[in-house]
Amino acid sequence: MSNVIACIDGSSAANGVVESAAWAASQMSAPLTLLHVIEEGHAAARQDMTGNIGLGSREKLLDELAELDARKSKLLLEHGHQLLEQAKQKALQQDNVTDVSMRQRHGELVESLLKLEPETRLLVLGLHGEDHSDGSHIGSQLETVLRRVHKPIMLCPDQFKAPQSAMLAYDASNSTKKSVELLANSPLFSRMPVHVVMVGADSETNQAELDWARKTLEQGGHDVETAIVAGDVEPALHQYQDQHDIGVMIMGAYGHSKIRQFLVGSTTTNMLEASKTPLLILR
Repeated sequence: MSNVIACIDGSSAANGVVESAAWAASQMSAPLTLLHVIEEGHAAARQDMTGNIGLGSREKLLDELAELDARKSKLLLEHGHQLLEQAKQKALQQDNVTDVSMRQRHGELVESLLKLEPETRLLVLGLHGEDHSDGSHIGSQLETVLRRVHKPIMLCPDQFKAPQSAMLAYDASNSTKKSVELLANSPLFSRMPVHVVMVGADSETNQAELDWARKTLEQGGHDVETAIVAGDVEPALHQYQDQHDIGVMIMGAYGHSKIRQFLVGSTTTNMLEASKTPLLILR
Protein backbone atom coordinates (compact mmCIF):
# COMPACT_ATOMS: atom_id res chain seq x y z
CA MET A 1 0.00 0.00 0.00
CA SER A 2 1.30 3.47 -0.86
CA ASN A 3 2.29 5.68 2.04
CA VAL A 4 1.91 9.26 3.08
CA ILE A 5 5.53 10.40 3.41
CA ALA A 6 6.20 13.27 5.82
CA CYS A 7 9.61 14.98 5.72
CA ILE A 8 10.75 15.78 9.25
CA ASP A 9 13.56 18.16 10.19
CA GLY A 10 14.34 20.59 12.98
CA SER A 11 12.44 23.51 11.45
CA SER A 12 9.50 25.42 12.88
CA ALA A 13 7.28 23.67 10.31
CA ALA A 14 7.81 20.20 11.79
CA ASN A 15 4.63 20.18 13.90
CA GLY A 16 2.55 21.40 10.97
CA VAL A 17 4.02 18.70 8.75
CA VAL A 18 3.26 15.94 11.24
CA GLU A 19 -0.31 17.10 11.85
CA SER A 20 -0.98 17.62 8.13
CA ALA A 21 0.44 14.22 7.21
CA ALA A 22 -1.47 12.48 10.01
CA TRP A 23 -4.70 14.13 8.86
CA ALA A 24 -4.06 13.06 5.26
CA ALA A 25 -3.18 9.50 6.29
CA SER A 26 -6.39 9.30 8.30
CA GLN A 27 -8.48 10.66 5.42
CA MET A 28 -6.98 8.16 2.97
CA SER A 29 -6.65 5.23 5.41
CA ALA A 30 -3.00 5.05 4.39
CA PRO A 31 0.14 4.22 6.39
CA LEU A 32 2.24 7.17 7.48
CA THR A 33 6.01 7.18 7.06
CA LEU A 34 8.11 9.82 8.82
CA LEU A 35 11.32 10.54 6.92
CA HIS A 36 14.43 12.32 8.17
CA VAL A 37 17.31 12.89 5.77
CA ILE A 38 20.81 13.69 7.02
CA GLU A 39 22.34 15.68 4.21
CA GLU A 40 26.04 16.01 3.50
CA GLY A 41 25.77 19.78 3.93
CA HIS A 42 25.14 19.36 7.65
CA ALA A 43 28.76 18.35 8.13
CA ALA A 44 31.33 21.11 7.86
CA ALA A 45 33.71 20.79 4.93
CA ARG A 46 37.08 19.48 6.00
CA GLN A 47 39.96 21.78 5.25
CA ASP A 48 43.39 20.46 4.27
CA MET A 49 45.52 21.72 7.13
CA THR A 50 48.22 19.06 6.80
CA GLY A 51 50.44 20.33 4.03
CA ASN A 52 53.01 22.16 6.16
CA ILE A 53 53.26 19.90 9.18
CA GLY A 54 55.40 16.92 9.91
CA LEU A 55 54.46 13.31 9.18
CA GLY A 56 53.81 12.29 12.78
CA SER A 57 51.71 15.36 13.52
CA ARG A 58 49.82 14.88 10.27
CA GLU A 59 48.87 11.29 11.10
CA LYS A 60 47.72 12.36 14.56
CA LEU A 61 45.63 15.19 13.12
CA LEU A 62 44.02 12.90 10.55
CA ASP A 63 43.13 10.44 13.30
CA GLU A 64 41.55 13.22 15.35
CA LEU A 65 39.60 14.49 12.34
CA ALA A 66 38.33 10.98 11.62
CA GLU A 67 37.25 10.62 15.26
CA LEU A 68 35.51 14.00 15.08
CA ASP A 69 33.66 12.97 11.92
CA ALA A 70 32.52 9.73 13.55
CA ARG A 71 31.26 11.58 16.64
CA LYS A 72 29.49 14.17 14.49
CA SER A 73 27.81 11.45 12.41
CA LYS A 74 26.69 9.66 15.56
CA LEU A 75 25.23 12.88 17.02
CA LEU A 76 23.35 13.64 13.80
CA LEU A 77 21.88 10.14 13.81
CA GLU A 78 20.81 10.46 17.44
CA HIS A 79 19.32 13.89 16.84
CA GLY A 80 17.38 12.63 13.82
CA HIS A 81 16.13 9.64 15.78
CA GLN A 82 14.86 11.93 18.53
CA LEU A 83 13.08 14.11 15.96
CA LEU A 84 11.43 11.04 14.46
CA GLU A 85 10.39 9.63 17.84
CA GLN A 86 8.80 12.94 18.84
CA ALA A 87 7.04 13.17 15.49
CA LYS A 88 5.76 9.60 15.79
CA GLN A 89 4.28 10.24 19.23
CA LYS A 90 2.58 13.38 17.95
CA ALA A 91 1.20 11.56 14.90
CA LEU A 92 -0.22 8.75 17.04
CA GLN A 93 -2.12 11.34 19.07
CA GLN A 94 -4.12 12.31 15.98
CA ASP A 95 -7.49 10.72 15.29
CA ASN A 96 -7.53 7.36 13.47
CA VAL A 97 -3.74 7.20 13.03
CA THR A 98 -2.23 3.85 14.08
CA ASP A 99 0.21 2.80 11.34
CA VAL A 100 3.31 5.01 11.65
CA SER A 101 6.85 4.03 10.63
CA MET A 102 10.15 5.93 10.74
CA ARG A 103 12.99 6.13 8.25
CA GLN A 104 16.33 7.85 8.40
CA ARG A 105 18.57 8.28 5.36
CA HIS A 106 21.92 9.82 4.50
CA GLY A 107 22.24 11.83 1.30
CA GLU A 108 20.38 14.49 -0.64
CA LEU A 109 16.72 15.12 0.14
CA VAL A 110 15.55 15.06 -3.47
CA GLU A 111 17.40 11.84 -4.29
CA SER A 112 15.96 10.19 -1.18
CA LEU A 113 12.45 11.22 -2.20
CA LEU A 114 12.93 9.93 -5.73
CA LYS A 115 13.97 6.52 -4.39
CA LEU A 116 10.79 6.42 -2.30
CA GLU A 117 8.51 7.52 -5.15
CA PRO A 118 7.23 3.99 -5.99
CA GLU A 119 5.76 3.67 -2.50
CA THR A 120 4.61 7.29 -2.14
CA ARG A 121 0.96 8.24 -2.37
CA LEU A 122 1.32 11.75 -0.98
CA LEU A 123 4.41 13.72 0.03
CA VAL A 124 4.13 16.28 2.83
CA LEU A 125 6.73 19.01 3.37
CA GLY A 126 6.95 22.24 5.32
CA LEU A 127 6.94 25.54 3.51
CA HIS A 128 9.87 26.69 5.64
CA GLY A 129 13.00 24.59 5.76
CA GLU A 130 15.36 24.05 8.67
CA ASP A 131 17.67 26.80 7.42
CA HIS A 132 14.77 29.29 7.43
CA SER A 133 13.18 28.60 10.78
CA ASP A 134 12.22 32.23 11.23
CA GLY A 135 9.46 31.63 8.67
CA SER A 136 10.62 34.39 6.36
CA HIS A 137 11.62 32.19 3.45
CA ILE A 138 10.39 28.98 1.85
CA GLY A 139 12.61 25.93 2.05
CA SER A 140 15.61 26.30 -0.23
CA GLN A 141 15.06 22.91 -1.91
CA LEU A 142 11.33 23.24 -2.40
CA GLU A 143 11.36 24.27 -6.05
CA THR A 144 13.70 21.39 -6.91
CA VAL A 145 11.37 18.93 -5.19
CA LEU A 146 8.36 20.35 -7.05
CA ARG A 147 10.13 19.96 -10.37
CA ARG A 148 11.51 16.46 -9.90
CA VAL A 149 9.07 14.53 -7.72
CA HIS A 150 6.04 13.32 -9.68
CA LYS A 151 3.68 12.59 -6.82
CA PRO A 152 1.09 14.87 -5.18
CA ILE A 153 2.84 17.20 -2.74
CA MET A 154 1.20 18.94 0.20
CA LEU A 155 3.08 22.02 1.41
CA CYS A 156 2.27 23.10 4.95
CA PRO A 157 2.72 26.25 7.02
CA ASP A 158 3.98 26.01 10.57
CA GLN A 159 0.46 25.75 12.03
CA PHE A 160 -2.03 23.22 10.69
CA LYS A 161 -5.80 23.37 10.90
CA ALA A 162 -7.82 20.56 9.37
CA PRO A 163 -9.52 22.01 6.27
CA GLN A 164 -13.29 22.06 6.06
CA SER A 165 -13.33 23.09 2.39
CA ALA A 166 -10.97 23.01 -0.58
CA MET A 167 -10.32 25.21 -3.59
CA LEU A 168 -9.03 24.13 -6.99
CA ALA A 169 -7.30 26.69 -9.20
CA TYR A 170 -8.67 25.63 -12.59
CA ASP A 171 -7.70 26.65 -16.12
CA ALA A 172 -9.46 23.98 -18.23
CA SER A 173 -6.15 22.51 -19.38
CA ASN A 174 -5.81 18.75 -19.72
CA SER A 175 -3.74 18.59 -16.54
CA THR A 176 -6.28 20.46 -14.42
CA LYS A 177 -9.09 18.37 -15.88
CA LYS A 178 -7.18 15.34 -14.64
CA SER A 179 -6.95 17.10 -11.28
CA VAL A 180 -10.73 17.43 -11.20
CA GLU A 181 -11.16 13.73 -11.91
CA LEU A 182 -8.56 12.86 -9.28
CA LEU A 183 -10.30 14.98 -6.66
CA ALA A 184 -13.69 13.54 -7.52
CA ASN A 185 -12.42 10.06 -6.66
CA SER A 186 -9.96 10.84 -3.88
CA PRO A 187 -10.78 10.15 -0.22
CA LEU A 188 -8.49 13.02 0.82
CA PHE A 189 -11.30 15.54 0.46
CA SER A 190 -14.17 13.09 0.79
CA ARG A 191 -17.56 14.86 0.74
CA MET A 192 -15.83 18.15 1.41
CA PRO A 193 -17.14 21.32 -0.30
CA VAL A 194 -14.91 22.21 -3.24
CA HIS A 195 -14.61 25.62 -4.91
CA VAL A 196 -13.44 25.58 -8.52
CA VAL A 197 -11.98 28.96 -9.43
CA MET A 198 -10.80 30.29 -12.78
CA VAL A 199 -8.78 33.48 -13.26
CA GLY A 200 -9.84 35.08 -16.54
CA ALA A 201 -12.76 36.34 -18.57
CA ASP A 202 -16.36 35.56 -17.66
CA SER A 203 -17.07 33.96 -21.05
CA GLU A 204 -19.45 31.25 -22.22
CA THR A 205 -16.48 28.98 -22.89
CA ASN A 206 -15.13 29.34 -19.37
CA GLN A 207 -18.59 28.88 -17.87
CA ALA A 208 -19.01 25.66 -19.86
CA GLU A 209 -15.67 24.40 -18.57
CA LEU A 210 -16.69 25.17 -15.00
CA ASP A 211 -19.99 23.36 -15.51
CA TRP A 212 -18.08 20.24 -16.55
CA ALA A 213 -15.85 20.48 -13.47
CA ARG A 214 -18.84 21.01 -11.18
CA LYS A 215 -20.73 17.99 -12.56
CA THR A 216 -17.65 15.77 -12.31
CA LEU A 217 -17.05 16.70 -8.69
CA GLU A 218 -20.73 16.38 -7.78
CA GLN A 219 -20.65 12.83 -9.08
CA GLY A 220 -17.89 12.23 -6.55
CA GLY A 221 -20.15 13.41 -3.72
CA HIS A 222 -18.90 16.97 -3.33
CA ASP A 223 -20.84 20.17 -2.87
CA VAL A 224 -19.37 22.46 -5.52
CA GLU A 225 -19.10 26.22 -5.96
CA THR A 226 -17.64 27.69 -9.15
CA ALA A 227 -16.33 31.17 -9.79
CA ILE A 228 -14.48 33.25 -12.37
CA VAL A 229 -12.31 36.02 -10.94
CA ALA A 230 -10.35 38.79 -12.62
CA GLY A 231 -6.87 40.06 -11.89
CA ASP A 232 -3.39 38.71 -11.41
CA VAL A 233 -3.34 35.03 -10.54
CA GLU A 234 -1.72 34.99 -7.10
CA PRO A 235 -3.60 37.87 -5.41
CA ALA A 236 -6.89 36.93 -7.09
CA LEU A 237 -6.73 33.35 -5.84
CA HIS A 238 -5.66 34.30 -2.33
CA GLN A 239 -8.35 36.95 -2.11
CA TYR A 240 -11.02 34.44 -3.07
CA GLN A 241 -9.62 31.92 -0.59
CA ASP A 242 -9.64 34.46 2.23
CA GLN A 243 -13.14 35.71 1.45
CA HIS A 244 -14.56 32.17 1.59
CA ASP A 245 -12.38 30.89 4.46
CA ILE A 246 -11.10 27.95 2.42
CA GLY A 247 -8.75 25.59 4.24
CA VAL A 248 -6.58 24.28 1.41
CA MET A 249 -5.69 25.39 -2.13
CA ILE A 250 -5.11 22.79 -4.87
CA MET A 251 -3.05 23.54 -7.96
CA GLY A 252 -1.33 21.83 -10.86
CA ALA A 253 2.45 22.13 -11.04
CA TYR A 254 4.20 23.66 -14.02
CA GLY A 255 3.14 23.98 -17.60
CA HIS A 256 2.32 26.73 -20.03
CA SER A 257 -1.02 28.06 -18.83
CA LYS A 258 -1.45 31.33 -16.98
CA ILE A 259 -2.13 29.62 -13.67
CA ARG A 260 0.60 27.02 -13.84
CA GLN A 261 3.31 29.35 -15.08
CA PHE A 262 3.19 31.38 -11.90
CA LEU A 263 4.50 28.37 -9.98
CA VAL A 264 7.92 29.11 -11.47
CA GLY A 265 10.50 31.61 -10.23
CA SER A 266 9.81 34.66 -8.10
CA THR A 267 6.02 34.32 -8.21
CA THR A 268 6.38 30.85 -6.72
CA THR A 269 8.22 32.36 -3.79
CA ASN A 270 5.60 35.07 -3.33
CA MET A 271 2.74 32.58 -3.51
CA LEU A 272 4.22 30.09 -1.08
CA GLU A 273 5.42 32.69 1.40
CA ALA A 274 1.94 34.23 1.42
CA SER A 275 0.24 30.88 2.07
CA LYS A 276 -1.29 30.55 5.52
CA THR A 277 -3.00 27.25 4.70
CA PRO A 278 -1.79 24.01 3.10
CA LEU A 279 -1.17 24.04 -0.64
CA LEU A 280 -1.63 20.76 -2.54
CA ILE A 281 0.37 20.47 -5.76
CA LEU A 282 -0.86 17.84 -8.22
CA ARG A 283 1.30 16.39 -10.97
